[in-house]
Amino acid sequence: MNEDMSGMGGGKGTEMTVAPNLPPVRAGYFRVVAVGNFDGAHLGHASVVAAARALAHEKGAGQKAEILALTFDPHPRAFFQPDKPHFRLLAPDMRAEALRRIGFDDVVILPFTAEFAALSPEAFIEEVLVQRLQVQGVVVGADFHFGRARAGTPAFLVAEGARRGFAVRLVLPFRAEDGSVVSSSAIRTALAAGGVARANAMLGYSYAVRGPVIHGEKRGRDLGYATANMRLDAANGLAHGIYAVWVTIDGQRHPGVASFGRRPHFDNGAPLLETHVFDFAGDLYGKEIEVSFEAYLRGEAKFESLDALVAQMDADSAKARALLKATKPS
Repeated sequence: MNEDMSGMGGGKGTEMTVAPNLPPVRAGYFRVVAVGNFDGAHLGHASVVAAARALAHEKGAGQKAEILALTFDPHPRAFFQPDKPHFRLLAPDMRAEALRRIGFDDVVILPFTAEFAALSPEAFIEEVLVQRLQVQGVVVGADFHFGRARAGTPAFLVAEGARRGFAVRLVLPFRAEDGSVVSSSAIRTALAAGGVARANAMLGYSYAVRGPVIHGEKRGRDLGYATANMRLDAANGLAHGIYAVWVTIDGQRHPGVASFGRRPHFDNGAPLLETHVFDFAGDLYGKEIEVSFEAYLRGEAKFESLDALVAQMDADSAKARALLKATKPS
């Protein structure tokens, strides 16, 4: 877990609990709050959940555990560097779902304003952790810093916890089998390089995007490959190219092949995700779908002719079908 609370971001998430309205700790429950950005809800974050439950078991004197994730939207870097694109792995609603899936009982997303950024470490502990969240335990990364000018340190949090009566557990970075640190930054780097398999291994599930299907130029349909088009966040750093994907439509998973990029053979325009769903003929315009990336097949290319392009699309589709047939959607 590698988090820095000196940059929590403003904005309103969805599918969240707003901290001021959080109910009091229920009788018989021991509340542990894990604090971080938690972008990606990856294996390192799952280890934080395990540490939080262990802390509740050790300190809760037989009470049931209530494990909350305290996070912020947008990401710290987006607040302090608004002109610099930040590749967010999960939109707020998907992040909340993923955090619950890895074991958090609830997700608290705080808006981070300039006023919130100016909170001293003492004020953050008193106003957020103690008054709003009524913490009995807190879990953070061992290099965690918080409050104005990153003045709050892990040692300070531990000392304040001892003084105020809540337990603190510091978590070391989670490492993969090869010894590399699992982090949101490492996952972004892998996705930007076409390393979908590596990114998915660190996530513990397949990287996915969700959004409404928009109208396109309908070139794919004319070529025999009708596509569901999605406009991703402008800061999305996914490598441009062709992917084997699973597509969720109305709760059902379908295999497919997708192209993300600027379409160099046609217009070299703004990046667009174009997904061809195998053996599907329904109308998807305006419908929200989810696309999960399973394998990176190749980079974008410009072809000598439409016939050459279609031949490559046929080859890409055959390869995607074979890969997806050998895997189960995650």
